[in-house]
Amino acid sequence: MSGKATFFIFLCIISFVLAQPEGINYDEAKVPVFELPDPLVMLDGPKVQDSQTWIDKRRPEILSLFEEFVYGKAPEKKIKITFEIVESDPLTLNGLATRKQVRVYLIGKKEGPFMDVLIYLPNKVEKPAPLFVGLNFYGNQTVIDDPAVLITKSWVRNSDQYGITDHQATQATRGVSARRWPIKTILESGYGLATIYYGDIDPDDEGKFDNGIHPYFYQEGQTQPAPDEWGAIAAWAWGLSRAMDYFEKDEDIAHEQVIVLGHSRLGKTALWAGAVDERFAIVISNNSGCGGAALSRRAFGETVKRINTSFPHWFCDNFNQYNDNENACPVDQHMLIALMAPRPVYVASAEEDLWADPRGEFLSTKYASPVYELFGLQGMPAQEMPDVSQPAFGTIGYHVRPGKHDVTDYDWDQYIKFANKHLSHTK
Repeated sequence: MSGKATFFIFLCIISFVLAQPEGINYDEAKVPVFELPDPLVMLDGPKVQDSQTWIDKRRPEILSLFEEFVYGKAPEKKIKITFEIVESDPLTLNGLATRKQVRVYLIGKKEGPFMDVLIYLPNKVEKPAPLFVGLNFYGNQTVIDDPAVLITKSWVRNSDQYGITDHQATQATRGVSARRWPIKTILESGYGLATIYYGDIDPDDEGKFDNGIHPYFYQEGQTQPAPDEWGAIAAWAWGLSRAMDYFEKDEDIAHEQVIVLGHSRLGKTALWAGAVDERFAIVISNNSGCGGAALSRRAFGETVKRINTSFPHWFCDNFNQYNDNENACPVDQHMLIALMAPRPVYVASAEEDLWADPRGEFLSTKYASPVYELFGLQGMPAQEMPDVSQPAFGTIGYHVRPGKHDVTDYDWDQYIKFANKHLSHTK
C-alpha cells in the first residue's frame, strides 16, 4: 500500500473517531477484561455434550434469556393474519422478473395495520425460487426506481437528503436506496428478493409504542410493553416472520430456502428473527454492531448504555440494567449467533465502522463455533480475524471489507456466494 493511501485511511479513521460522542473507546488496549458465558454450559451447571441436548435444553434456555433480558418476549397470542396480492406483473424489468406486491394484514382485518411486501422473482430459473428477504429504512419505493412500486403511507423519519418532511415519503424517494439493493444481480444469480418497510410494522420513533403493532396485543389498560416484553427490534423480527407465513403459501417461492438479512439496526433484527424463527434457512448480519453481532462485553464503539440511551425503544426495558454492567448479563452476542445452529449464518463488518466493532463481530462468530461442532459442522474456520477482503466461509461466514457503515456490492457478492455454498438451489 502506498504512503498516500495509508495516510488517507489514517485521516478517515481520525475523522470518524472525532465525529463520535465523547467517552467512546476505540482503543483495543482499553477493552475491559471480561469472561464470556459458555454457550455449552447449562444454567444449572452440566456441560452440553451432544446436539440433541442443545436442541432440547440449552437452546431454549438461551433463547429465553435473550427474550427476558435483551429483546423482550413477543406475544404468544395467535392471530390469523390474511394476505392480499394488491399488484403483480409477470414480465417486469424487461422480462427478467415477476413482481408481486403483497399486503399482509397483521391482525387479519383490512381495517387494521398492514405491511406491504415487495417481491421480485427471477423468470429465468425454474420455480419455486430461493429468496433473500430484508427490511428497508424508508419504504419499498426506495429500493428500486420502479413507478409501479407502492409508496409507503406509514410514518417515516424526516430526511433532508431524501426530501422527507412531515414524516411522509414522496415520489422523490423512488430508488434513493437502490445501490444497497442490487436487484438485477440478485435475480441473475437465481434468487428472488423480498423487502418490507420496517415502519409498516412499528415506527422507529423513540418508543411511543402507540402507533405500531404493539397496542393490538396490550392487556386492558396497558400503554407500554412490560419490562420483559418486546421492543421495536423484536416487533420488526415478528413482522419478518409474518412475511415468512406468506412465503409458505406462495408456490413460486422456495420457502425452505429463504435467507433473512439486514443492515445496522435491521441487521440486529435479522439476527433476532433468525434466532426465534428457525424457518429462515440462512441468516445474514451486515454491520449490526452492539445488540447485533458484536460482543457487548468488549465495550468498544457503541455500548449497551449508549444504545439504550439513544434508542430506548429498541430493546426491552430489562436490558437497561446492563448499562455499564455488561458482565452481569447472562448472555452475550456469540450466544445469539449460536442460536442459528445448525443453520448457516454470515456476519459482515466494515473496516472503518469502528462504532459497530468489527473485531467484536468476528469474535462472536468464533465463540459460537463450538455449538456448530456439536452437529459435526465447521463453524468459523478462521481462528484469527481475517484480513480485509479475505472472507472466511464455514457454516459460519465472515468478512471485513474496506469502507464505512453501508451495504455494498462486495457484501452482496459474498452473500450470494455463501448462499450458493449452502443451498441446494442450482443456477
